[in-house]
Amino acid sequence: MAVLAESSMRRALELALQGIPAAYPNPIVGCVLEKNGEIVGEGAHLQFGGPHAEVNAIAAAGERAKGATAFVTLEPCSHHGKTPPCTDALIKAGVRQVVYAATDPHPLTSGKARPILEAAGIAVDSGVLELIAKRQNAPFFKTHTLGLPWVTAKWAMTLDGKIATSAGLSKWITGDSARTRARRLRGEHGCVLVGIGTVLADDPSLAGPEGVRPPKRAVADAGARLPLESQIAKGAREVETFVGVSKEAPVEKVKRLEAAGCQVIRLEATVDGIDLTAFLRAIAPHATSVFAEGGSHILGSLFDAGLVDEVCAFIAPSVLGGALAPAPVGGLGKKGPTLAERLFEVKTEPIGDDLMIRGLLRSGYGGVLAGLTRIAVSAVDGQSRG
Repeated sequence: MAVLAESSMRRALELALQGIPAAYPNPIVGCVLEKNGEIVGEGAHLQFGGPHAEVNAIAAAGERAKGATAFVTLEPCSHHGKTPPCTDALIKAGVRQVVYAATDPHPLTSGKARPILEAAGIAVDSGVLELIAKRQNAPFFKTHTLGLPWVTAKWAMTLDGKIATSAGLSKWITGDSARTRARRLRGEHGCVLVGIGTVLADDPSLAGPEGVRPPKRAVADAGARLPLESQIAKGAREVETFVGVSKEAPVEKVKRLEAAGCQVIRLEATVDGIDLTAFLRAIAPHATSVFAEGGSHILGSLFDAGLVDEVCAFIAPSVLGGALAPAPVGGLGKKGPTLAERLFEVKTEPIGDDLMIRGLLRSGYGGVLAGLTRIAVSAVDGQSRG
């Protein structure tokens, strides 16, 4: 049973990937129905607000679902949200057993599926490939454990560590293939975050790949300086856009941004701008993952505050030079080389002439899941699956 359970759960984990990114901010979930050693139904949660993985698998199996074992990557929901409870669907389908990988972290649902299913005569088991399932849904687990989204810090730099010239010119550091990959990564996150300096310098659209629901946008803008003619402001009515400003920001500027469709979040001012932890907490109910693209000021602040979980760096085989040319990460930094934080689960990939390096920070939530560090932030209530 153990070998079969792992094999079926691995297939369910593969299916779950079909939900990226349309299922966000819900978790991605896969489900396999197995009967007499044969898979009789498969399903994934494909769209936020749409049927959950269990319901899609049951629909695919039809009558064959009766007496089957359901392998699900996350504890079945047991409450009415945007869809009816999956526990009800499993009971109605007549499955004989439910095996789920990880317990749902939200208190509204956590641990409640087992007694409901067992009361209906269904055997329940859990914990199969649990760590892999949690890592796959790390943004969901972090958001509903800490009230903060998963943060990926992304930058593109030259071989000598420059993200722009000393004159501030940055188009383009990397080649077409690397920029295409970066757009794809944007689309795999719920929100893209930049600082106002990047907006003023580059007027980015922060668009994801074509044919994919665009990620939400967020701008750290203490003084409410976001230009109304910027691509971000002009698209605020079509794509949810958050602007974090200080409570001291000029009222008229704030009103103009709100009139343009931006969701302005007033925050405490800090020495280097706004309270980024509070900004991310405000974003978390709307997006469980954030793709932070800079510039160096905001990336430095995120690292200094211990808010980064993952790094994705694109390195071009070129040299810019310039003592005043900016590096990717500003802020206070570390006081000595021995304090530098090495990434783990590092992956490198050539993309055209450029190189992509991705890895997790031990101090981030990936380190928590891997048992490398402890949670240092109090758990808070979040939203349950819809």
